Amino acid sequence: MKKYTSILIGIVLLFVLSACGGEKSKEDVVEKLESMAENMSAYQSQAMMTLKTGKEKQVYRIEVAHKKKDYYRVLLKNEKDEESSQIILRNEEGVFVLTPALNKSFKFQSEWPSNNSQPYLFQSLIKDIADDSEATFTTTENYFVFETKTSYESNSNLPYQTIYFDKKTYAPVLVKVLDHDKNSLVEVEYSNFELDPELPENTFDMEINMTSSIFGVPVMAQEDLPTQLTVLYPSELLGAELVEENQMEIENGKRVLLSYEGNKNFAIIQETMGIYPTSTASPEMVNGEPVDLGFTIGAQTSKSLEWHYQGVNYYLASDQLTKEEMQEVAQSMSMDEAMK
Repeated sequence: MKKYTSILIGIVLLFVLSACGGEKSKEDVVEKLESMAENMSAYQSQAMMTLKTGKEKQVYRIEVAHKKKDYYRVLLKNEKDEESSQIILRNEEGVFVLTPALNKSFKFQSEWPSNNSQPYLFQSLIKDIADDSEATFTTTENYFVFETKTSYESNSNLPYQTIYFDKKTYAPVLVKVLDHDKNSLVEVEYSNFELDPELPENTFDMEINMTSSIFGVPVMAQEDLPTQLTVLYPSELLGAELVEENQMEIENGKRVLLSYEGNKNFAIIQETMGIYPTSTASPEMVNGEPVDLGFTIGAQTSKSLEWHYQGVNYYLASDQLTKEEMQEVAQSMSMDEAMK
């Protein structure tokens, strides 16, 4: 009897030890991630984001500072064009998109970032995992790996994402945003993730972020702005064609109006920008949402899309194009099409 009892105890201990040293389940990992997101007071992260959605690959250095519950600062530094670097800021006053080098800013009454997937925000990744009951879970030697659906409201071309977390720290390591064929079009590779850092009190102050040399790029002088406007023409016309082009001189240079008609009508205004002193500049109010165009962050409403890039202001208006179609037209405007 003692012999059988010893064998039984040995078997039980074997199972216990195996369970203790075995792989974490999907439920275990999700519970741990949700606990981290709930209990942290703040975090900072650094990452490189590569966009392969346009003709040319775009690379951004991203730095995120978050303070619980609704304070965010996302620095987006374009590796090829530092003067186009931007900040997405959320504080008690609202949501802002800042372009410090141009001393330009948009202000939104928006639910950002909770209304869309954000591959560079920890809470957004956790939310996408928790919201997708069909999310798959696998493990490798070093990572927990989830594949989930995304929630890009105005971009149905990126329906999936694969998210890698470090097995030891549960920090995000890599996010791949995928198209319908599971091709990776957006990749965010994290280099650092720090929980509960001490953040300066003015981290989320709009004026401080507009005037500080956070990117190491000074505000452009008026004479640095382009006065000769290179007109850009979209290559994605969605069945329309250019029917009229009007150009006029303005105080800061030139304004061009392009009118397109066809299956769906739209118009595009391009004009050289003016720079105003920081003391007199105020955010442009937008009744819409920030939108990532790949080369810059724009401001989108149901009938318009506006963005600043390289000293030029662009405004696309249509009561017939969807939000996604407006983005497609905007993303197809490049220097390659300028002399079309």
